[in-house]
Amino acid sequence: MAASTSITFTGAQAPQKGTAIFLTDKKLQLGPLAASLDKASGERFAPAARIKQFGGAARKALEIVAPAGVELERIVFLGVGDEVPTGRMDWLRLGGAAAKLLPREGEASIILQDPAGDYPSAEAAAAFALGIMLRRYRFDRYKSQKKDEEEKRGPVNLTIGVAHPEKAEAAWKVEAAVNEGVELSRDLVNEPANVLGPVEFARKLEGLAQSGLKVEVLDEKALAKLGMRALLGVAQGSERPPRVVTLTWNGGKAKERPIAFVGKGVVFDTGGISIKPASGMEDMKGDMGGAAAVAGVMLALAARKAKVNAVGIVGLVENMPDGKAQRPGDIVTSLSGKTIEVINTDAEGRLVLADLMTHIQKTAKPEAMIDLATLTGAIIVALGHHHAGLFANDDRLAEDILLAGKETGERAWRMPLGEEYDKLIDSKNADMKNVGGRWGGSITAAQFLQRFVENGTAWAHLDVAGTAMGSPSSDTNESWASGYGVRLLDQFVRERYERGSH
Repeated sequence: MAASTSITFTGAQAPQKGTAIFLTDKKLQLGPLAASLDKASGERFAPAARIKQFGGAARKALEIVAPAGVELERIVFLGVGDEVPTGRMDWLRLGGAAAKLLPREGEASIILQDPAGDYPSAEAAAAFALGIMLRRYRFDRYKSQKKDEEEKRGPVNLTIGVAHPEKAEAAWKVEAAVNEGVELSRDLVNEPANVLGPVEFARKLEGLAQSGLKVEVLDEKALAKLGMRALLGVAQGSERPPRVVTLTWNGGKAKERPIAFVGKGVVFDTGGISIKPASGMEDMKGDMGGAAAVAGVMLALAARKAKVNAVGIVGLVENMPDGKAQRPGDIVTSLSGKTIEVINTDAEGRLVLADLMTHIQKTAKPEAMIDLATLTGAIIVALGHHHAGLFANDDRLAEDILLAGKETGERAWRMPLGEEYDKLIDSKNADMKNVGGRWGGSITAAQFLQRFVENGTAWAHLDVAGTAMGSPSSDTNESWASGYGVRLLDQFVRERYERGSH
C-alpha cells in the first residue's frame, strides 16, 4: 500500500512548515509564490542551480535544505522541462517524480503553479496526485526489520495548492478510487502463494461487497455440477480447492448489456506434470495477475460509482504435480461441450479461461468481453515488459483498448489472429489441443481462446505476462507487481461507456 499518505487540495498559498515543492522550467523561471518564497529565504535558488548544475529538466529536482528566513525544512524545485505538461499522462509522471521528493514522514506542500503563474485543470491536478500515490506504494508487510532510511517511513500529510480546490477534490475522489483498485491488484499479485490460495483469494473478493459489488463464489462442488471440467482439470493436482468468483456492478441503465472482464487466477503455477525449471519458479505466485486486474478494476468502478454495467469473473486454481494431477495426453470436456487434448499441462491458463468465458457469456450475455491473463512467455519474447499483447476479433474494441493504453501509459500492441495459426491447435484425438507448437505461442494461445467466443460477441484478449509482474521500475511504479490493467480498463470504460462513444 502507499506509505500512509493523505492528500488534500487547498487554495494556492505560501507553505509555512515541512517540505515545499514548486515547479520550474528549463529557463529556471519561478511562479509568483515560488519567487516570493525564494526572496524571503535569501534568493538561494539561482546560485544553488548553478552550483548543482540544475537545468529544470523534466522530473529533475533541486533541493535547498533548511532555508534561511523561513520556517520550512526544505524547499524543492521540480523541473517540467521546456513547457508545462498538458496531457494527463504527463501530469501522472510528474506526480510520480514529486513522490520521490516527499519527506519520509511529516508535512509537505506542493504548489502547482507554473512559472507563468497559471494552474492546471482539476483533472490534471488529480492525475498528478494519482502519480504520487502510485509511486508511493510499497509491499513490505513481511519485513519485520527496516534496514535503511528509505524503508523507515511514517505518515505524510500532503497538501496540493491549486486554483480551484473544490473541483480538484472532486476529480481526486475519482482517481483515488482508481488508486484503490490498483493497490488491491498489486497487493494480490505481490502476496506469496502460501498466504494467498484460491480460497483465501475468494475470501478477499467477498470483502469487496462492502464497496457495492455483488459477489458470487462457486466452490468445487458447484463447478463440477456446472461442468467446468477444463478448469477443474487444472486444479485436480492441488490439495487446495478451486474457486470461481463473479463480481457484478450495475451502475448503468437497467437493460443495458454489461461489459465482461475475465481473469486468469492461477495462484501458483508449477507447470503441473509438465513441470517448470526451478530457476525463477518463485515468480509464478504472480500467475494470477489477470484475476488481480479484474478484481482491481471492478473495485475501482464500484468505488467511483461508474455509470456502467460491468461483470468480472475470475477462475482461482493452483497448478500442482500431485499424483492426481492432469497428465499430458488427457482429454477434457469443457463447459462449452468442446473437447480439449491436454498436450502440455503448463498451458493451463487457457483451460481456466475457456470455461470462464463460456459461463459469463451464458449468464451475463455481455456486450463485449475482455480477458486478461499472464498467459505466455512468448509474449515477453515478442514485446518485452513495456506492452501487453492485444488480440481481438473486433477492430473497434481493439482500437478503444489501444487508445486507453496511450492515455494511461498501460500500453498494448495488437497482435495477429488468423486461420493459419488456428490450424496449429487442431487435434487428431479431440476438438482441439491446448498448445500449437513452439512458434507463435502467444498467437496460438489466443486462437485457442477465440474458439470459446460465442454468437459473435466482441472479444479481446490481453496477454499481460510481461506487464503484470516482474515490472520494470517507472515514474509511477517501483513494485514487482504493477497493477497493470486496472487503469487501462477503467479508462476504457470512461471513454467507451460513460462518455457514450460506444
